[in-house]
Amino acid sequence: MKKTFREPAVLFMIFLFPVVFVFAFGASFGGVGVEQTAYNLGVVNMDQPTSIHASQILIAALSDTKILKVHVYVDNQTAQNDLLQGKLQGVMIIPSDFSQSFASYQAASSNPGMWKNATVALYLDQGSLVATQALPPIIQQILTAITGQSQQAPSTPFRLEIASLVTVEAPSAFAFMAPGMFTFASIFLIMMVAQSFTQDRENGMMKRIRITPTTPTEFMTSQIISYMLIALVQAALVFIMLYLMGFRPNVGMSIYAFAFALVLIFSLSNIGFGLITATIAKSSGAATGLSFLFVLPQLFLGTFVGASLSSAAQVAGKFVPSYYVTDALTSLFLRGAPITSPTVLLDFAAVSASCITILLIGILLYGKYFKI
Repeated sequence: MKKTFREPAVLFMIFLFPVVFVFAFGASFGGVGVEQTAYNLGVVNMDQPTSIHASQILIAALSDTKILKVHVYVDNQTAQNDLLQGKLQGVMIIPSDFSQSFASYQAASSNPGMWKNATVALYLDQGSLVATQALPPIIQQILTAITGQSQQAPSTPFRLEIASLVTVEAPSAFAFMAPGMFTFASIFLIMMVAQSFTQDRENGMMKRIRITPTTPTEFMTSQIISYMLIALVQAALVFIMLYLMGFRPNVGMSIYAFAFALVLIFSLSNIGFGLITATIAKSSGAATGLSFLFVLPQLFLGTFVGASLSSAAQVAGKFVPSYYVTDALTSLFLRGAPITSPTVLLDFAAVSASCITILLIGILLYGKYFKI
C-alpha cells in the first residue's frame, strides 16, 4: 500500500482519472448544467405580404421554441457566407408567396385544391451531423403548427425543401467524424513525448548528452523536428485510411497542404504538453498517467466539434488548441470553405499562437528544472 500511494501515476489512475474522465464526458454531452442546445438559424425573409404577415408569424414561432436562435438576414448571400463559416447551423428562405399561400389556406382550409402552395428552402450546415438531423423535423413541425393543424394530419400548403441536399449527396456519419480524427491521432504525441523525456532522464541519457558539445537549443530543436515528422507521418496514415474507407472531400491540393500544415503546428502544443508532463513526472509510469490531464480535455472538447456538444462544452472547447484545428478542418473539408475564409484564418491564428506559447512554456519549464 505504501508503494502504491507513493507512485503518482497509480494515484492518478485510482483517484483523478475517474473524476477527470466523467467530468470531461459529462461536460461535453450536457451532464453539467441543464441548458438545452440551441441551433443558430438564419432566416432570409423574401415574403411579400398582403393583408396577412404570415412570415412574421413564422419567425415568431421559430423564436418561441427556445431551441432555435433566429438571425434575420436581408439577403441570401450574407446568410450563406455565415453558413459556410459555421456561424449558422441552417439558413431558411421564406419565399415571396408565403403570405399568399397562408391566406389561401385560411380561406379554404378543408379544400387543398384551392391552396396556393409555397416552398420553403432550407440550407443545412454540412459540417454538423446533429444540425442536418435535428433542424428539418423541428422546422416542419413549426410550419404545421402555425396553420393550426395537428401533428396527426400535417397537410399544409407549405413544402420544406432541404436545398443543400438536393444536388449534393448527404454525407455519412463517418464523414462528420473524419476531421476530428486528424486531431485525435496527434493528441497522443503528449504521451509519447512525456514518456521519452522521462525515460531518457531515468536511464542517464540526459547526463551523457550534457557532457557532449551539443547545446540545449540543438537538443530541443532536434526533438521538436523529430516529433513533427512523426506527426506528419501520423496525419498521412490517417488520411490514407480515411480515403480507403470512403472519405473523399472534393477539395484541391492546396486545401490538403494547408490541412497538413495545420496539424503540424498543432503538434507543437502536444510536444509542449509532453514537456510539461515530463517536468512534473518522476518516472515514465507517472508520465503516462499524468499525460491524460492534457489528453482527455482535448479529446472530448476538441476532436469532434459540433452541435452535439453542450453549450458549456462548446465554450470550454475554445480553450484547447484541438478545437480550432478540428473546426478549421471541418470548414475546409465538409463546408467547402476556402483557405481565406475569416473563420479558417481565425482558427489558424488561434492554433499558431496557442501552440507556440505552450511549446515555449514546456521548453522553459523542462530546461529550468532539469538543466538540459
